[in-house]
Amino acid sequence: MTESPAISFHKSISSEAGTLVVLTDETLALGVETQASGIADLFRKAAGTADYKGKALATLDLLAPAGLNFDRLIVVGLGKAEELVEEDWSRLGGTVLGALRKGEQATLLAERPDGTAISADQLADIGLGAVLRGYSFDRYKGGKAGKDSKGENGKAAKGPIRLDIVAGEASKAKKAWAARSAIAEGAILARELVNEPANVLGPVEFAEKAAELAALGVTIETLTEKQMKKLGMRALLGVAQGSVRPPRLVAMHWNGTKSKEKPVAFVGKGVVFDTGGISIKPAGGMEDMKGDMGGAAAVVGLMHALASRKAKANVVGIIGLVENMPDGNAQRPGDIVEAASGVTIEIINTDAEGRLVLADALWYAQKTYEPKAIVDLATLTGAIMVALGSDHAGMFANDDALAEALSKAGAATGEKVWRMPLGAAYDKMIESKFADIKNTGGRYGGSITAAQFLKRFVDDGVAWAHLDIAGTAMGSPQTEINRSWASGWGVRILDRLVADNYEG
Repeated sequence: MTESPAISFHKSISSEAGTLVVLTDETLALGVETQASGIADLFRKAAGTADYKGKALATLDLLAPAGLNFDRLIVVGLGKAEELVEEDWSRLGGTVLGALRKGEQATLLAERPDGTAISADQLADIGLGAVLRGYSFDRYKGGKAGKDSKGENGKAAKGPIRLDIVAGEASKAKKAWAARSAIAEGAILARELVNEPANVLGPVEFAEKAAELAALGVTIETLTEKQMKKLGMRALLGVAQGSVRPPRLVAMHWNGTKSKEKPVAFVGKGVVFDTGGISIKPAGGMEDMKGDMGGAAAVVGLMHALASRKAKANVVGIIGLVENMPDGNAQRPGDIVEAASGVTIEIINTDAEGRLVLADALWYAQKTYEPKAIVDLATLTGAIMVALGSDHAGMFANDDALAEALSKAGAATGEKVWRMPLGAAYDKMIESKFADIKNTGGRYGGSITAAQFLKRFVDDGVAWAHLDIAGTAMGSPQTEINRSWASGWGVRILDRLVADNYEG
């Protein structure tokens, strides 16, 4: 993993070394302090030559700018400044970071050309976007990772990028940054887990990674295969029985309220590798199935973020960890298993395995913690990608207030969700001839019938939402704040959900 950029906040420019970054808009206006720095004439001449229009996140890069001590001048456009929304500030931070070189020292003069002050939270979001953009997974690229990129003078540029953010709200921004930094760490942890190859990160190793959160004050309970058998978790264990690697279930409890109030629970699917089992997947692209634990990774990253920023909330994270392999001992299509809740399930397709894992994990979350609300995350269906692509995660919910809260959190953070339907007609599609339900309803409405399946394991009166993140967690679109195959999707939206709705 690359070193995270070093972010700091100042009220005035502390160094004229390296690169100066300033902001403009579609009017090509500059802020008061920016104009005082003496770059106005230089910028306008360069903008005219380059036909630069100040469009949103468009950059203009000037090397060795005349009359400045800085080595470079980078101008970043804000577009129509009056149309800026919350997520745009993290995108701005990612754009700034992306324009810099390894080891570079940069100063961002953070002022809006329209004179409106950039708030402490917006400044912290710039830092968040920069850190997320700076992440890359190069652990196994020995030749490349071991070499330093060359600086402008041909010398090795060592160490992380250093970004000083200069603004009037710098003091308040430092406090806001403490929380954003924790969120960035959680998202990067989730990316790391998803990016790791399955031969390195099996169920046991994943559980050990989750257990490291104990150092932050998170209470950890790890269930072994033997303990899960005692509890009757035959749905989860049925998925795992084809692999030589034993399954685990990990419960992570953060009680930031120091009270006994009912927690909010987050449940993640953790299939560390999914061959499809006996209903084996096509070979093409199967290597991507190392990321089929993106939901569990997001839950671990979320718990890290909450504990690191000392969230004043009572939160539980539950992850079911298995490997789905086509062994001689693997479960077969036609098998019937009884989940811990007592519901019997006919296995129609062994590649519809994630819902089996979640069935027992959802039951355990309710039996053990009696949560007031549950959100589960899973890279569950390819069908959700057919419906929504990779821009939105699919959201299913039995509670309108929880669905609305998730939608607002998604809009604020840029981890967007789109509510999908539930209903009796879809429920009928998973009726079984031989058991209470079957694990797939066929080709049509696949993401909906999967959600209907999970709903069978949610107790009456419990607010529940299911997020199908198959299109957003892995093979992720390249954005201003993400250049990784794994996006860490889920950490920021769920942290915001907790902050806005469950913290006292």
